[in-house]
Parts: sequence; C-alpha cells; structure tokens
Amino acid sequence: MPYLIDGHNLIAALPDISLADENDEAKLVLKLRGFSTRAKAKCIVIFDRGLPAGASKLSTSAVQVVFASERSSADSLIRRRISQTRDARNWTLVSSDREIVGFARRQNMRHLGAAEFARQLGQGDAAGSGVASPEKPTPSEDDTDHWLAQFGADE
Repeated sequence: MPYLIDGHNLIAALPDISLADENDEAKLVLKLRGFSTRAKAKCIVIFDRGLPAGASKLSTSAVQVVFASERSSADSLIRRRISQTRDARNWTLVSSDREIVGFARRQNMRHLGAAEFARQLGQGDAAGSGVASPEKPTPSEDDTDHWLAQFGADE
C-alpha cells in the first residue's frame, strides 16, 4: 500500500527530529527509506517550501520527495494528489491536518494520524510486518554525510 505523507506535519510528531533542524527533511527521508524497505511500500512525502520546488534529489524509486513552490503549499499539493489518484482506496494519507484528512475521506482514501505513523517509524515494525529493527535506528555516517552535503550543510 502506498503512502502520501504530509512531511512537516509528520516531523512535528517525531520525538527525534525537530522542525527547527535545518536537515529535518533529509532525516525524515532517511527514516522513510527504512520504512519503505521494511514495509515494501512506496511513499510520496510532500513538504512546504524548502529546497527548489518539485521533485527532489532526495527521491528514490521507493520514496518520492516533493517540495511546494513559493506560490503553493504542501496542503494544496496533497489535495491535488488525492484528487488525481484513481485508486485512492489503496492509498494511505499520513497527516493530522483535519482539513486534508477530511478531503481524503471524501475521496475514500485511508488515513493515519501523524503521531500514529511516527510510532510505527519509531518501532521499526513496518506496521505489523514482523520485521524487527534496532530500537533506535541511525543512518550510517556515510549516509548522513551524503545528505548533509545535499542540503549544503557541509559549507
């Protein structure tokens, strides 16, 4: 089952990533990569303005990363994606934004609150897949250095 994720809404629900962190998006993407591997699920994560708008270099085949433009917002991009999804019943929206959740329900899309999904990420259990992971997974030093360089944090 694919997931459509309200990125900053999810970050706000995570105990180990802060919205004040300039690398918060990259850290979430690393978590989502691990989740998508364990759950064998695709994820589309949408963020408000940050990096240049559109698809990001952070994207992989399993985790598509999208940033809203200055003239748009993550909420409007999420609503557009929901509207354009032909098989909405097979998708799960991850957000605690009432307006977006209500819109998704009207389109027959499932949803998980950000806090509930954050617990699943923290457990490393891939929503019941039975595949356990370390209590506190951390990216390798090479992965961290790579993504910090992508965000220009090494300058």
